[in-house]
Amino acid sequence: MNKLSVSLLRRRTLLSTLSAVSVAGLPWISQAAASGEPVVFGVSGPLTGANAQYGAQWKAGFDLALEEINANGGVLGRPLSYVFEDSQSDPRQSVGIAQKFVNDSKIVIELGDFSSPASMAATPIYQRAGLVQLGFTNSHPDFTKGGDFAWSPSISQADQQPLLADLAVKKLGLKKIAVLHLNTDWGRTSKDVFVKAAAERGGQVIISEGYLPDDKDFRSTLVRIRDAKPDGIVLISYYADGALIAGQLKTTGINLPAVAVGSVYSPKFLELGGASVEGIITNTSFFPEDPRSEVQGFVSRFRTKYKRDPDAFNAYAYDAVLIAAAAIRTAGNTDRKAIRDALYKVKDVPSVIFGKSTFDPTTRRVAGVKSVDLVVKGGKWTVFGGNK
Repeated sequence: MNKLSVSLLRRRTLLSTLSAVSVAGLPWISQAAASGEPVVFGVSGPLTGANAQYGAQWKAGFDLALEEINANGGVLGRPLSYVFEDSQSDPRQSVGIAQKFVNDSKIVIELGDFSSPASMAATPIYQRAGLVQLGFTNSHPDFTKGGDFAWSPSISQADQQPLLADLAVKKLGLKKIAVLHLNTDWGRTSKDVFVKAAAERGGQVIISEGYLPDDKDFRSTLVRIRDAKPDGIVLISYYADGALIAGQLKTTGINLPAVAVGSVYSPKFLELGGASVEGIITNTSFFPEDPRSEVQGFVSRFRTKYKRDPDAFNAYAYDAVLIAAAAIRTAGNTDRKAIRDALYKVKDVPSVIFGKSTFDPTTRRVAGVKSVDLVVKGGKWTVFGGNK
């Protein structure tokens, strides 16, 4: 198992470029230098395998947040750091990582895993041990039902799929829809919510086909979809499988509008799909051209550090660290149960995604949904203004 232990102590000489403006979104952080033994959070997520790009995107967001926090007092006057264990987003591996984390007294909160199935497999372990599992990309509606130590700033598919249905049915005018979905608990649940939401908006899913995460050849499935004569296709996929499917659409005679869930919004989707993903439409809760001040401040700092624009998964990871830091600070100590209790109390935590984050105490998810429609145009993600 690949282990990356990241300590920010060696970055104490940090960024004279981080002025007061660069941390203006973090008003609860002191201006004193952090020192002493680091406060550590554990990360379970993919660093290798089909979903490795998501882990790389996470690390960029984590590291930017930690640099800003540790340059301005850390948490409880101590630097914040993390240990990242590679799960490949595999439920079997996420369980082993959970067992490791709960037995390590230095880990005070856990972030991840990437996929809801991987996180949900590990939830009983975190729940029994009393270690907060902050599943910041876990959109399965049942994730936070695993217990009061399961929390998520991710938008639930119960809220996200109706937005996708709005895009497919109301904005694109699709009436007869084909759905191709990952045959996982997340994929099936997302599909079921989408089917219902599309019907409520006047659309009809006339064919639905599932596929396994390691499938590579979709041609026989796509032939069945073609023969059903839909007027559009919806992909409930990740970036790697979504790009593969896109590459096989035209080879099976499908030249239809295609809509995909926001999990395809990644540079890798464009890289892997090339010209075949041109015209595919999605929606996401973050886009770097959003004029909101919290977004533009984050984009500016991210560009300074990485010389490129951030995407949604960079922003999700950045926000997750801010939430974890706020919970630790509110708790006033690093006791695991106290951190859980603090999540019920934190309010208006600065957030790139939400503007301000406050958890609903019943669902243990951040309240509020923001969404922007995007289309691949000229090999880039651009704002989708509708069919014209």
